Amino acid sequence: MQIVCENSLLLTGFAQSLQRFPEHNALVVNGNTYTYRNFGQLISNMATTILENDKLSDTLVALLSSKSLTAYAGVLGILASGKGYVPLNPKFPVERIYKMLQLSNSSIIITDRENLPLLRKLLCLIGKESMTIILTDVEDADELSQCYYWHNFITEEMISEGPEFYDIPRVREDAIAYLMFTSGSTGTPKGVPVSHRNASSYLKYMFSRYDTDGNDRFSQAFELSFDLSVHDMFLCWLSGACLYPVPDKYLMAPAKFIKYNELTISFLVPSVAMFMSRMKMLKAGMFPSLHYSFFCGEPLNSALAEKWQEAAPNAIVENLYGPTEATVAISHYRWHREESQDESLNGIVPLGNIFGSHKNCIVDDDLKPVKADNSGELCLAGPQIVDGYLNSPEKTRANFVIISELGDDIWYRTGDLVMIKENCLHYMGRKDDQVKILGHRVELQEIDYVLRKASGTDMAISVPLSVDYGDVGGIAAFIYGDEKNDESKIMRYCRKYLPDYMIPQKVYFIDNMPLNSNGKIDRLKLIEKVKG
Repeated sequence: MQIVCENSLLLTGFAQSLQRFPEHNALVVNGNTYTYRNFGQLISNMATTILENDKLSDTLVALLSSKSLTAYAGVLGILASGKGYVPLNPKFPVERIYKMLQLSNSSIIITDRENLPLLRKLLCLIGKESMTIILTDVEDADELSQCYYWHNFITEEMISEGPEFYDIPRVREDAIAYLMFTSGSTGTPKGVPVSHRNASSYLKYMFSRYDTDGNDRFSQAFELSFDLSVHDMFLCWLSGACLYPVPDKYLMAPAKFIKYNELTISFLVPSVAMFMSRMKMLKAGMFPSLHYSFFCGEPLNSALAEKWQEAAPNAIVENLYGPTEATVAISHYRWHREESQDESLNGIVPLGNIFGSHKNCIVDDDLKPVKADNSGELCLAGPQIVDGYLNSPEKTRANFVIISELGDDIWYRTGDLVMIKENCLHYMGRKDDQVKILGHRVELQEIDYVLRKASGTDMAISVPLSVDYGDVGGIAAFIYGDEKNDESKIMRYCRKYLPDYMIPQKVYFIDNMPLNSNGKIDRLKLIEKVKG
């Protein structure tokens, strides 16, 4: 049988598993189970519908859905149509979603019944610009069509039936496979276009390193707008395994979900494991089915890694590291009961070693390589590194640089401070005002921007509310002035423009902003005020 979709590298794994294991389970979502065969048919239908309604020859298609059948069939259907997918998180404020849609320049949106109220708000912002809206499980869109007659609405019965094996158009390796957005310091999210070459390099390495197969059951805890979801989905389907999206009610404490479904592979941010530990959920031997436990997105506390290893005694525990610009992850460290506590620095599990086909260097502020045992900014080069930011040459030039002493390679500046000790990378903190909250990279300057708009003053600044082994517990806001500046008004504005994890949990009004020696607002002194 011919291997289909061979030119769409990110989709190749699913296509091969569809041929080899058509009756294996591919997806269990919302209580329903889909084999590779019947899931593949839904994907083919989606791809056919996209191509038949692609009036503007879009290269990217937007997907407004969250861990649902629509979401997963949408991701693969978009790829099978030869296009890249743009995951829009329905939990984000509609204004932020609209910005991302604008930046992607997509005129096609795939969504479902659950997100119809959000779609109506989004269409109000879009205005008279014509869009094609594919409504996967909506039978009647007459009301929408009457209100927004200039858009093309494709309802459930209008979705075309595609062939059993879908042969997609030829796709270049450097074409965009997916577009992720990270926080931007000017209030506008930064688009990170990840190519098929970038993604396939990551997946090939992962597949060669880990012994995964069609008997595995993968967790999927991340929203599609979080690039760690790429690991779950595509390593799973490359292995011929089954994906188990974690329902929202289990997200912060997935112990019951892991045990009930006898998952063999879990992938979490450390914050989730930390919460489970605090809730006394990490009991010795409670996860016997797990073969691999991956952590990424935040520094991993060594005491927490040890607790997790005791709870999952049969699992290999791996700490992964990598910014979105380096395609999911680019280093790994394997936890060993006898050695790893001693190898951890300041109670934080090492980042380990960069994948073999990539390069790394550590530089000072002048982009000069630092001497051994000194800390500096980590820079990365290799096939997983993206070419730059979408339609943002200035940001690209600032972060993708040539290091004169190291030849003509383009290096991505991560902004992460690291040091090498005994051939192992260790995380030392951030170089800039960026923090991690629940694994999401957050520019404090973006929160500052919204706070200034909300309060009507330039003297507004955000700081990490608490830090526990590198995990930021939340955000505090400091605003110059008295409490006549309505806190509830400020919070309403923040909720309108910021995702939940970026909204300040506390607001302080002060009449004297502390300044550092450079005349800038001193965030460290504000952090001390929070602690005090």
